[in-house]
Amino acid sequence: MKTKIQKKQSIDETQELLKLNNSVTFIDFTGISAEDIKSLRKSLREIGAKMMVVKKKLLRIALEKNKIEFDPEQFNSQVATIFSSQDISELFGLVHKFYKDKEKKGFNILGSYNLSDKNFLDADTVKKIGQLPSKDILIAQLVGMLSAPIKMFLYIISEKSKMVEK
Repeated sequence: MKTKIQKKQSIDETQELLKLNNSVTFIDFTGISAEDIKSLRKSLREIGAKMMVVKKKLLRIALEKNKIEFDPEQFNSQVATIFSSQDISELFGLVHKFYKDKEKKGFNILGSYNLSDKNFLDADTVKKIGQLPSKDILIAQLVGMLSAPIKMFLYIISEKSKMVEK
């Protein structure tokens, strides 16, 4: 059991992370081994995110102190909180990949709260965003779609010019 001083430190640390980040993602890590959690934390660190396990009541207090109207006590299971200042699609992609590997063991995505827009994204929305390709791939696909008609037009002109030469 944490002492009052430890609880206050936990609240202060959580408040600081809330100020520095754009989104907070909640996951249920029931049944996941310590090694799996360690690998998830390492992956999250690589993209600049941080995962913490904070008691739901202490998290609620920290959210209230930051004037964020969200109650994490609505979740019935164990909750780990991922703080991220990165683009949500990158974070959700990483979390969804981990979810696909570990969902049978009990790992579950509970949702995400966007701190800048002050709105909650449910678990289904987070999973759908996580399934999308990365931003670079989407841009490459768009460029390919836009350049395809031009390439076809140039091919037709090239073939017509070969027919005229004969």
